[in-house]
Amino acid sequence: MMGAATRDGDAARRDAGATAGGRRGRDGGSGRDGGEVWASRLEIGQGELAARQERVQAHLRGQGLSGMVFFSSTSVFYLTGFAFIPTERPLAFILPVEGRSVLFVPRLEREHARVMGALVDDVVDYPEYPGETHPMELLGVLLRERRLDEGIAADAPGYGSPWGYAGPKLEDVQGVPAPVVLPKLIEGHRMVKSPAEVALIRESARWGNLAHALLQDYSVPGALETDVSARASLEATASMMKTLGRSYEPRGGEGAGAGFRGQIGPHSANPHSITRNARLRPGNVLVTGAGATVWGYNSELERTMFVGPPSAEQKRFFGHMTALQDIAFEAIRPGRPCSDVDRAVRAYFEKHDLWPYWRHHVGHALGLLGHEAPFFDIGDQTVIEPGMVFSVEPGLYVEGLGGFRHSDTVLVRADDIELLTYYPRDLESLICG
Repeated sequence: MMGAATRDGDAARRDAGATAGGRRGRDGGSGRDGGEVWASRLEIGQGELAARQERVQAHLRGQGLSGMVFFSSTSVFYLTGFAFIPTERPLAFILPVEGRSVLFVPRLEREHARVMGALVDDVVDYPEYPGETHPMELLGVLLRERRLDEGIAADAPGYGSPWGYAGPKLEDVQGVPAPVVLPKLIEGHRMVKSPAEVALIRESARWGNLAHALLQDYSVPGALETDVSARASLEATASMMKTLGRSYEPRGGEGAGAGFRGQIGPHSANPHSITRNARLRPGNVLVTGAGATVWGYNSELERTMFVGPPSAEQKRFFGHMTALQDIAFEAIRPGRPCSDVDRAVRAYFEKHDLWPYWRHHVGHALGLLGHEAPFFDIGDQTVIEPGMVFSVEPGLYVEGLGGFRHSDTVLVRADDIELLTYYPRDLESLICG
């Protein structure tokens, strides 16, 4: 179930480079050498994007709806391949059941949509926000022109943004009735990954592995966490770009990265700590994180490491943590509810009197976002299906001592799971310095 891995930086670099061999030109960077071209690209193709749109249209048709407006930047990207920076300026994708699809954008995004190769029929732009006429009013005009002002659905009542945006709901726009709000439609479609999505997540895991190997190499007593993270992330990203060349496009994110996010020493007992530019010291527990963005898709790799030999108490909690993760791996099977995984882990907490060190559920789905539904939580009854991709990360958090958490990205298969992340999990391999 688990692949081999190494803590040696050079070996990890060789591993990462070799995985991309089928996509490299002989020069290893440009993708061309005397006429040789890339065999494939790391992307979701137009055919799959079209199939996603058709699936939405089929759902809307079954509900007697004429079309749907998408405000979520994640949903817009999932359906069209258009990655953008959401700001105070409203942006929406309009997908009718019949007729031409429309990307409604501020003027500054018009050419960008075309350059990105968004799978849309028309791009319609408005001048600026808030403008003389509010963009939501202009969206209402567009819907009426396209005869989508009746029986329309939307993923939210209206556009929203924390970037200073203020504006009306769709139903408050002149001539537009209240839409049928379907906030979870695309989230449900994203739960089971296609083979192409899995390939992107798998590629992300490979480069996250390299970033983490470099992070461990540079985690020595006296080093600053920001320096270690910056050095490992820069080197891993440079290697990734050189190896994959023009076959690689992040579409969000900036390549590969690894770091601690402030989870150093006693502060590692805070699962969502933030970077403090701490200095690594002998005896520190380190909780790490690594990954890479590949055409918008992500993986999650986390490890518990030690600066120098761990104490007996650190070893004890490390052993409980890996046992908890093994229990979770065994509980993830198609046909079972997600809650079963959390229940199995909770039983271990109960048996070993570990409740004082519990902070969170076992894991979550991931893909385009770092956290997606469903969740390995006692309250989530979603049935596990082949093609789902999850993080598995039960943790123990001991105030004054540190945090103990591995996270691995797993793919659910027909009868079992496959670990897409493969960095060593054993204690001896995770001692730094």
